[in-house]
Amino acid sequence: MPRRHHWDDLPLALRGEIERHTGEIRQAESLPDGASCEFAATLHTAAGRVFCKGGLADGPSGWLYRKEARINPWLPNAVPRLRWTVERDGWLLSGFEHAPGRHPRLEPGSPDLAPVADLLSALARELTPCPPVEVQPFTDRWRGLIAPELVDGDTLLHTDMTPRNFLLSDRLRLVDWSAPCRGAAWIDTAFLLVRLVRAGHSPAAAERWAARIPAFAEADGEAVTAFADALVRLWDRMQRTSPALHRGPLLDAARQWHAHRLIRQPASI
Repeated sequence: MPRRHHWDDLPLALRGEIERHTGEIRQAESLPDGASCEFAATLHTAAGRVFCKGGLADGPSGWLYRKEARINPWLPNAVPRLRWTVERDGWLLSGFEHAPGRHPRLEPGSPDLAPVADLLSALARELTPCPPVEVQPFTDRWRGLIAPELVDGDTLLHTDMTPRNFLLSDRLRLVDWSAPCRGAAWIDTAFLLVRLVRAGHSPAAAERWAARIPAFAEADGEAVTAFADALVRLWDRMQRTSPALHRGPLLDAARQWHAHRLIRQPASI
């Protein structure tokens, strides 16, 4: 994780440039975690709250900040709108519509599972075909892990399906679109399915939930099984080369799901 900076750490001229967009900032509430960037804070202004994030423009994540800003205008209303970007004194920061809420709970019996399924269904529908914006094909991202034709498609995908990227209040929002891809419409649901297994669902129960999303219900069974296998191999390699506390339980969940796929008939969901 990059070192997190606070509002007062930022160059004075940079803060002044941001206030040209927001008006006087009365309070800057730093976020302690949940965002892989060098600066993340809720800015309190006379006109309301703004979520601001970013970091060093030429740092290792600079291209991610630019990608998210470029793709935001093409995203549906379930995604907070980008209000402005400021690049100055070596920093690149973006201000987004503030989205209040908590992260949804994914354990068995959670009432949050229904709005999550509804949102994934809507996103797959609204982002197919993929908007005319440059994004990496999923076939390139997973080159060498899976046969390209199994995951190829024309849907704009989020691909980072951690519960921390969902915010639930009066409605559910999906944030942090810094790793988008273009691929098969069911892929985001498959990523989240593993999170359900991690949260205590059996693989069979997680698949029954995923079948509520039409894109996943209509997916080719061979493709889904190959995806599960590739995910295990990818996360196993990542855990061996760069161990992380959160990755071990996710790898175990992916292995459970893959084993389930191999036991049953793979031709259908």
